[in-house]
Amino acid sequence: MSTQVLARKYRPRSFTDGLVGQEHVVQALTHALESQRLHHAYLFTGTRGVGKTTLSRILAKSLNCRGTDGQGGVTAYPCGVCGACTAIDAGRFVDYIEMDAASNRSVEDMSALLDRAVYAPTAGRYKVYMIDEVHMLTNTAFNSMLKTLEEPPEHVKFILATTDPQKIPVTILSRCLQFNLKQMSPTATAQHLAHVLKIEGLQAQDSALKLIARAAKGSMRDALSLTDQAIAFCSGNISEPAVREMLGAVDTGYLVEILEALAARDGKQLLEIADRMSTRAIGFETALADLAALSYRIALAQTIAETVHEEIADAQAINRLARLLAPEDIQLFYSIAVKGAQEIAWAPDPGTGFAMTLLRMLAFLPDHEIAVADSKPLLNPAANTAARLTVPLKPSFSPPTTPENRAGQEKTSFQTIEDWPTLAAKLPITGFARQLATQSLLVSDDGALLTLSVSIKNLAEQVNINKLASALKKMGIERKIQVQVDSTTEHSVQKMGKTAYQIEQDKRIVEQEMLEQTVFKDPFVQQLVQEFDAVILPGSIKPLIGDSK
Repeated sequence: MSTQVLARKYRPRSFTDGLVGQEHVVQALTHALESQRLHHAYLFTGTRGVGKTTLSRILAKSLNCRGTDGQGGVTAYPCGVCGACTAIDAGRFVDYIEMDAASNRSVEDMSALLDRAVYAPTAGRYKVYMIDEVHMLTNTAFNSMLKTLEEPPEHVKFILATTDPQKIPVTILSRCLQFNLKQMSPTATAQHLAHVLKIEGLQAQDSALKLIARAAKGSMRDALSLTDQAIAFCSGNISEPAVREMLGAVDTGYLVEILEALAARDGKQLLEIADRMSTRAIGFETALADLAALSYRIALAQTIAETVHEEIADAQAINRLARLLAPEDIQLFYSIAVKGAQEIAWAPDPGTGFAMTLLRMLAFLPDHEIAVADSKPLLNPAANTAARLTVPLKPSFSPPTTPENRAGQEKTSFQTIEDWPTLAAKLPITGFARQLATQSLLVSDDGALLTLSVSIKNLAEQVNINKLASALKKMGIERKIQVQVDSTTEHSVQKMGKTAYQIEQDKRIVEQEMLEQTVFKDPFVQQLVQEFDAVILPGSIKPLIGDSK
């Protein structure tokens, strides 16, 4: 005994029968039918499985319904039991004609349809023509229907449906009442699936239904088809692990492990995770899409903490990763994951493409081991037309020598830190941790505890302090770090001096002034100003960084 598939069994049969996500279209059509303001041509647009054909059939029933007593007229609430309603539901109503434009796209096919349209309805009040995938018609076919579409016989209604409205001529669009159908949200889709399964008397985990809803990508028909598949795969009791296996979906735990391995810069661990995922027959393109989605949620958590709700299963992992990884790293992971998902079809095999994408993330991750040289650009005028800045590497601070970098020589101890701005500028560190170093003032250093003061509260987070301590340790300076948050820090220049950031800003101002003076005094520039009454905009003068050739 065969069972009717869920997508057909639970197809809505009226405007009040669960048209998920299309409330805006239902409202417009209901009001039009109630007020008897009927248009002669309707155009439904939207991706596959969002309800274009379903709405067309409901509209056809509304136009032809006779009511339970056989005396009804056009209505927004078809009875579903009269001859017209039951025949349309069964696909055998003679005055409701569905035509697939993909296989009937020629001008001859359209001419035959229009020739039949002039005859009065056989059984219904209106003859309704539904042309699916109408964008597949040829240009001549479109041209042949223009006049009839604009002024059809009183008894004819046209309903056009398409997944690609951009391919429809504007002459056709201007003759139709257009409705854009939305993709269903994963939340609404999962709720509808739960409702259907409750009617069917089947058990399903909410997390499993969310996986199915996300895999359906906005299509309710796809969601119901996947649910049919899950019922068979799970023997009726739909569980998250089974649905993950069926879809080849990746467990969020794998993605969290990947981001933790990237934070630790552990390439070996990354490849081990990729190997484990390969044995699970996971869809790697989906895995990269899920990794991009997780990166997005982490970026939201870093920007607006309230976006992560405690009831979300992986909320704790998201909050932990938001503290562990720098925002710029998350942006990098997102971009590479999206690009990797696009390129995976070109890889030798999906597993290799996935592993290479992870290695690319690791390769492009900012290298915190590279120290930033403290260099002062020197002004070097170029020939008559511009000024260039060269940047010789002349570090003004040398870290203490350690046994690791000078084998056999006596270790030099670093007693106390006195010039914190110079040291802060040299630290091998990036991101918020570097901002903490360069925008803080030295309060005290006793050789064991380093106390800093900063005016920006967010910079004083523990993750930044840990990175700063690690950077100092790499330079042979072991300290516990205590950070005081003081909004007056930026005004404490007279008491404790300037921060590295303030010193750098002052240096840039001086360099900009010198550069502008060099340009102003250039004979060629002065000649241009004199002869053409030119005006030099100071802010427009920018240095060119590089060696003079």
